[in-house]
Amino acid sequence: MPAKVKTRILFHSRRLNIYLVRYPEGHKVGPHIDMVSEGKLYKLNYVLIKPKAGGKFICEKNIFNLFGRLYLFRPDLYQHRVSKIERGNRWLLSFALTPG
Repeated sequence: MPAKVKTRILFHSRRLNIYLVRYPEGHKVGPHIDMVSEGKLYKLNYVLIKPKAGGKFICEKNIFNLFGRLYLFRPDLYQHRVSKIERGNRWLLSFALTPG
């Protein structure tokens, strides 16, 4: 049985959520758009540890992508995914912001 994604909530409020996420070897995130009940959603994702192979983040449109490590994007507007992690784990620090 493959290892499961582990998510730890570091901070939670109405406007900001911060998560630490471990994606294991063999995992992939299929193409999707994040649904929000109202307003806009921004995500700032920092890849703390890249897997040795695979695990690439692919998004239709980033606001910015800094060295394949730091991404700011609108997950509520643009389809995004992560390719299959072939070797190693992918550790992510994710900030989800819903401005008022």
